[in-house]
Amino acid sequence: MRAAYLIIIFALAGLTACKFETQKKQEPDITQDTLTYAYQTINLRADDCGDKPDSACTVVNIKYPLFVERDALNDTVTKKLTGLFGFFQDSISLKEMGEHFLTTYYNFKHRNKRSEIFFTLNSNAQVLRQDSNLTTIETNSYTFQGGAHGGNYTFFINWDTKADKNLTLEDILINGYKPKLTQIADTIFRQQEKLADTSSLAKDYFFKDDKFKLNRNFSVTPLGLKFVYNIYEIKPYAAGCTELLIPYSKIKSLLKPNTVITQYIK
Repeated sequence: MRAAYLIIIFALAGLTACKFETQKKQEPDITQDTLTYAYQTINLRADDCGDKPDSACTVVNIKYPLFVERDALNDTVTKKLTGLFGFFQDSISLKEMGEHFLTTYYNFKHRNKRSEIFFTLNSNAQVLRQDSNLTTIETNSYTFQGGAHGGNYTFFINWDTKADKNLTLEDILINGYKPKLTQIADTIFRQQEKLADTSSLAKDYFFKDDKFKLNRNFSVTPLGLKFVYNIYEIKPYAAGCTELLIPYSKIKSLLKPNTVITQYIK
């Protein structure tokens, strides 16, 4: 996909990053790493940076874990990070994504020779938790390309370590779970937003048909399923992102037995 598509994606994006509150409840002590990995970094600077610090010129900074003998997981991390910026080709690498970003900047400077604007791309993937059953990775990416705001997005990978595959909600919840899960999540959302059960979502939210809906952006935590709505997904830019934690205690009847989250259920 053309690098110019990046500008379209983030012309509407906002600078606000997701800042999650620290979990206060004690979590099970099951975080010992079982996969071998090392963090890799990619740092690219525009040709016109010269002696300027990274904070004053166009740069690309990417950090991600590279797992030993886990090609499927490594590919998933790469696709998650490149997909955020509109590159959906299976073959594109993170370095190529960074080079495309610099090309976008060079094209901008060619059209706007007097502009002193510089671009920024910071993208990273971090291992949050890992045990013999599950590896949870959070990806965070920020870009600025001369618009009104930059864009910061958070997504998750929940990796079944034994099956060597990315988890979906269907892997851990029973058939037909959606209506009940949505109802429970709607109740939690309204409590969190201080809304009455009958309050309309039309005015302050962007839900389709003004009805609450869960997205697919979730992480498996010891306390529950954490869903994250990124900027502009359900609220205006100024409201930032929204985190919604659904405790396992609320959805016990929806959980499949003997899955990667069984270890968290008491």
